[in-house]
Amino acid sequence: MPDQTTSDSEERGPLDVLLVEDDAGDVIIAQEALRAGQVDTRLSIVSDGVEAMAFLHREGEYRDAERPDLILLDLNLPRKSGHEVLAEVKADPALRSIPVVVLTTSAAVEDVARSYEQYANVYVTKPVDFDHFTAVVKQIDSFFSEVARLPPQAD
Repeated sequence: MPDQTTSDSEERGPLDVLLVEDDAGDVIIAQEALRAGQVDTRLSIVSDGVEAMAFLHREGEYRDAERPDLILLDLNLPRKSGHEVLAEVKADPALRSIPVVVLTTSAAVEDVARSYEQYANVYVTKPVDFDHFTAVVKQIDSFFSEVARLPPQAD
C-alpha cells in the first residue's frame, strides 16, 4: 500500500499562484497573507487582463513564466476584464484545468452568476477589513495547497 503520509503539496512542490489584480493595496495584502501563511507559495502578479493572458500563454516578457497551479482573478481590471480573462482561460484546452478563484469586490448577483457560468471554480467577495481579507487569502492558499487535489502540470 502506498505511503499516505506524503501530501500532494510535498510531492508537487510550492503552489504557483497567479494573482491578477490592479489594486496595489490588495496586492500588498495578498503578498503579506501568503508570506505569513504555512504554505510554500510562489506568487506571480500581473495588473490587467491583457498581461494575464500574455503570462498564461508565455508571451513576450513572460516566455519563461511557470504555469500557475491557481489563478486569483479580480473582475474589475483595465484593458481586459476579469470576465473576459475567465472566458478565455476556460475556453483554452491548455489552460482550462487551472482552478480560477474570482476574488473581487463585487457582490453583485449578476457577477457571481456570470462567473460560475464561465466556469469559475470559486467566487469570493473581498472583505473590506484588512485582517479578514488576509485570513481569506490564507484560507484559499491553504485549501488549494493542502486539501484540494490539483491536476498534474501539462508541461
